[in-house]
Amino acid sequence: MPLVSQLVVISDEVRAALDAVAAVVALETTLVAHGFPAPDGVEVGLASEAAVRLAGAIPATIGVLDSRIRVGLEPSELERFTPEARKVGPRDLAACAVQGAVGATTVGGALAVAGWVGIPFLGTGGIGGVHRGFPSPPDVSADLPALSRTAALVVSSGVKSLLDVSATVELLETLGVPVLGFRTDTLPRFYSSEGGPPVPQRVEEAAEAAQIAAAHWALGGAGLLLANPPPQSLDVEDLVESAVSEAAATGVSGQAVTPFVLSFLHERSDGRTREVNRALIVENARLAGETAVAFAAL
Repeated sequence: MPLVSQLVVISDEVRAALDAVAAVVALETTLVAHGFPAPDGVEVGLASEAAVRLAGAIPATIGVLDSRIRVGLEPSELERFTPEARKVGPRDLAACAVQGAVGATTVGGALAVAGWVGIPFLGTGGIGGVHRGFPSPPDVSADLPALSRTAALVVSSGVKSLLDVSATVELLETLGVPVLGFRTDTLPRFYSSEGGPPVPQRVEEAAEAAQIAAAHWALGGAGLLLANPPPQSLDVEDLVESAVSEAAATGVSGQAVTPFVLSFLHERSDGRTREVNRALIVENARLAGETAVAFAAL
């Protein structure tokens, strides 16, 4: 048996949907483990899966458990993604599986698995990108190269607000990744629906986004970003600046920055950022489900 078949386990429900060429949406697990304090992360994960199902698609939440990369998780399995779980990008999948650790996938990690399995849609909160101050530190999220080589459409509320949003958009252009604004002319800034750079293309319906994705893939393209403004908009740019400065001052770096900033924002905003974050993640899962259903009907 090929090693990859031993490493990757697809749930019966997801396998049946893929075999039937039905609508399937991949979901990451980092937001479960590190995006919210327990048990909120599990609740958001389950709400995201419910939103995908309500749209008519099948959720395929991806994580590493028991030395296997799992595609499609049961609620009891989702509960195992605690803050102690490893944060797993594309580079970390093999080591995490071989070492038997619990691994919570980032957008890039989930995309790497989804691309191999053949799942063309992923819903999330926000993608990673170019960190503020680049090239010092020289930090660019693995989400971007994963998106540039994977034929998948990612639905998010733009780029994580702790990043250099404009530089990230420029790099997406360099990598050939189309950025579509869902009923918006500017890229959402995660918590805020306004203030981002202009998007190259605007779409009005999920079916239109699905058609563009199909055409892009037919022309040999890889990933696309469908930017969906958050249902609630909150301007926390000053808090983000403070959080990023605090992270730098206390030596927080690499994969630890995002959980640190999220925790800082949740505390300093009296929980308002947590509620906006929860709402946008679930809404993006719903839109990803609608787009997947529209694509399956083409």
